[in-house]
Amino acid sequence: ERVFNLSKAMSQDGASQFQEVIRQELELSVKKELEKILTTASSHEFEHTKKDLDGFRKLFHRFLQEKGPSVDWGKIQRPPEDSIQPYEKIKARGLPDNISSVLNKLVVVKLNGGLGTSMGCKGPKSLIGVRNENTFLDLTVQQIEHLNKTYNTDVPLVLMNSFNTDEDTKKILQKYNHCRVKIYTFNQSRYPRINKESLLPVAKDVSYSGENTEAWYPPGHGDIYASFYNSGLLDTFIGEGKEYIFVSNIDNLGATVDLYILNHLMNPPNGKRCEFVMEVTNKTRADVKGGTLTQYEGKLRLVEIAQVPKAHVDEFKSVSKFKIFNTNNLWISLGAVKRLQEQNAIDMEIIVNPKTLDGGLNVIQLETAVGAAIKSFENSLGINVPRSRFLPVKTTSDLLLVMSNLYSLNAGSLTMSEKREFPTVPLVKLGSSFTKVQDYLRRFESIPDMLELDHLTVSGDVTFGKNVSLKGTVIIIANHGDRIDIPPGAVLENKIVSGNLRILDH
Repeated sequence: ERVFNLSKAMSQDGASQFQEVIRQELELSVKKELEKILTTASSHEFEHTKKDLDGFRKLFHRFLQEKGPSVDWGKIQRPPEDSIQPYEKIKARGLPDNISSVLNKLVVVKLNGGLGTSMGCKGPKSLIGVRNENTFLDLTVQQIEHLNKTYNTDVPLVLMNSFNTDEDTKKILQKYNHCRVKIYTFNQSRYPRINKESLLPVAKDVSYSGENTEAWYPPGHGDIYASFYNSGLLDTFIGEGKEYIFVSNIDNLGATVDLYILNHLMNPPNGKRCEFVMEVTNKTRADVKGGTLTQYEGKLRLVEIAQVPKAHVDEFKSVSKFKIFNTNNLWISLGAVKRLQEQNAIDMEIIVNPKTLDGGLNVIQLETAVGAAIKSFENSLGINVPRSRFLPVKTTSDLLLVMSNLYSLNAGSLTMSEKREFPTVPLVKLGSSFTKVQDYLRRFESIPDMLELDHLTVSGDVTFGKNVSLKGTVIIIANHGDRIDIPPGAVLENKIVSGNLRILDH
C-alpha cells in the first residue's frame, strides 16, 4: 500500500505531491507513537497527559506545514508612530484617585519554568539568592505584598511552573503563608522531544525520570495561553472581576507592577481599550539579538532573530532601523485570552530549538514565545519604557550588578542608586571561572564598590579581597597557570591588571 502511494506520487507531478505523502505518513507515525505513550499513563495522569500530547500534535502539524523563515522580509515595516507610545507620555497622565479599584483588576503572572543550570545551580532559577539572601521569588512576593498593603488591595501572584520546577517551587511556597499575597500555580505543558532525523518522539512512555528525563521539555512561554486556560485559573479570575494579567520573566528584576501603565489600560485616553501591551525599550549593543516590534500586514508583530532570512540578519541587528526590543513585560486582557483561546485563534510562530542530549542524540524541540501572539489581539500597543524595567539576571555577571551598591533595595524593588552619576548600567564580563554561582561567590570576599564603574572584564583565576573599589574601565586577566588576588581595599581606576599576584595568609 505504502510503496504504491509513493510510486504514484513520484510519477504524478513531482516533488510537492511526494512531500505531501511523506508528510501525511509522518503525521500518522507520530500519532501512533503518541498513542503508545498515552497508554502508559496512569488514571490520574491520563487527562492532563492527553491534553499535552494533543497540544503537541497540533504544534507538530503546523511545524510540518511551515516552510523556511516565517516572515516575508519585504512586508516588514517600521511600526507607525502612534503604535509605540513613549512611557513619559503615559506617566504624564498621572494616577486617578481610585487607584485601588484599578489594582484590584490585576493579576500578576511570573514565568517560573526555568532551571538555574546555566548558572551552575540545581532546581528552579527563581530560588537563587540575588540580594541580601533574598531569592527572585522572595523579591516578587515582597513587591506584591507591598502593593497590597499600601493600597489595601488583593493582587494575586500566579506562577507558571514547568514539570522541572513545580515540585521544588510548591515546597517553598509554604514560607509565604502569612504574607498578604494569594499565590496560585499552574503548570506548563510537557511535550516530547523529537529525534532530529526521524522526527519521532524520543520518549517511549510518560515517565520523566531515569533515562526518560531528557525525553520531555516545556514548550516555551507561548504555552501560557493554553495552559492558563486549561488550568481553570483564567475563568476563576474572570469570575472574580479581574481584567488584566501582567506577565514577565521571574528573573527580570525590573518587571514591577507599573501603576501608570495599568491606569492607561483601564482608562484609555481615547476610550478604546488595548487587549495587549508590550513593553519595549531602546536597544544597546548588548541587545542586538532581541525580538523587535514591526508593522506587518497592518498589525503589530514581534519578529525574532530566528525568523529572519539569513541575508537580512545584519539589517535586523542594526540599531538604526529597529531601535527597540521586547522586554517580555506584557499586559494582556483576560477576556481577550479567553475569546481567542476558545476560537483557537492565537497564532504564534514556531521556534525550532535544536539540542544534543547527554548520550549524543540530536533532537529538536518545538517552542512558541508569549509575545508572538501580539498580532492576534485587537488594538495592541507598544510602550517604550525606561531601561530600568529590563534588568534580567541570566549570568553571574548580571548577578554582580544587582548585588552591588549600584542598586538599592526597597520593598522588593531594585532601583539604581542616586549616587551613580550616569544612569547607564556598566558592562560586566566575568570569565568562565565565575560561571557557577558558588564559584562566583567564593571569588568575591565582598562585592566591590561599583558606583563609578563603566566596564569590567575579568578572565582566568582571579579573586577579590574585601572592600575593593572599581572605577572607569578595569580589565583583569590571569593567564593559564597564573592567579591574581586583588588585595583588600584596592582601588582600581582605569587599570589593566595582568600577570601573577598571590596574596597568602602568613
